[in-house]
Amino acid sequence: MLEIAIPGYKSLALAHLVLDYNGTIAQDGDLISGVGERLAAVSKDIEVHVLTADTFGTVKQQLKHTNCRLSVIPKGDQAEAKRAYVRQLGVEHCACVGNGRNDSLMLKEAALGIAVLQAEGAAAEAVIAADVVVSSILDALDLLLHPLRLTATLRS
Repeated sequence: MLEIAIPGYKSLALAHLVLDYNGTIAQDGDLISGVGERLAAVSKDIEVHVLTADTFGTVKQQLKHTNCRLSVIPKGDQAEAKRAYVRQLGVEHCACVGNGRNDSLMLKEAALGIAVLQAEGAAAEAVIAADVVVSSILDALDLLLHPLRLTATLRS
């Protein structure tokens, strides 16, 4: 469990990190360089989940050396499927990271929602739903590895 007290905001008790795959931790089906190492570090404190429709059919191969729980979700109504997954884990203990329109519901409901703006871009709905917006997945994962950065961003 990762516990972060953010003055003037809230205290977080994060047990789960839920990640979108394509556009978030992967580009064109391939894991972004540096993500695997950071996932290994983050997974020491919280359980890491990856949700994807596996558009490129590469996710199992790309994540085979990571300590992640993989869930391939149906192509229809992905936003609701992702929100349901987070609700099942318990939204109050989830951090979520994504960039797509289909990530917006999970980003909004999670205790901590992080939108990433990378090569694929970010849907406006995802950015609006997030608590924090960062320029890369490496920055997003680093917020969890160095929580004082998160505190500096969200405190009032």
